[in-house]
Amino acid sequence: MPVKGKNWYVVYTKARWERKVYSLLAEKGIEAYCPHTRTKKKWSDRAKWVEEPLFKSYVFVQVSEEEHTRVRATNGVVNFVYWLGKPAVVKRQEIDAIRKFLNKYQEVEAVPLNLTENSRVTILRGAFMNKEAIVQKVVNNKVQVIIESIGYSLLAVVNKSNLLISGNRGFER
Repeated sequence: MPVKGKNWYVVYTKARWERKVYSLLAEKGIEAYCPHTRTKKKWSDRAKWVEEPLFKSYVFVQVSEEEHTRVRATNGVVNFVYWLGKPAVVKRQEIDAIRKFLNKYQEVEAVPLNLTENSRVTILRGAFMNKEAIVQKVVNNKVQVIIESIGYSLLAVVNKSNLLISGNRGFER
């Protein structure tokens, strides 16, 4: 349920501090979410199922802008993850989708999108929504794509977040 005046953000933690940061934030009364997945670890003498954070060095927090300082002051928190110069806001529906997905599936792995030149993608938002395109160039958070339609190649610069690698439909919502 959304909390008025509060958004979900992502904080970057020290390496392997996700659980500790989650606990410290909870002690402060800050709503936090650290999604975990089960993984089979192998050592030379045994194998064991362990719980590991789904997103390495990331913890989600639901806070108001006034609470950012309290979050940053938490031991193990490096900083908020920024997008276009501001702390990145995560939609509540995306947090809910992660929770739903983890409840439905056991061994889950988070794999970052790897956009490379000549990758086929589908544009998810904007004027060219649902059009297939070919990645021509990747620069930071922008991707230059060629859209082949109406007998012409149109060149457009699109945010990475608006692309889906063709054949990769993501998880259910």
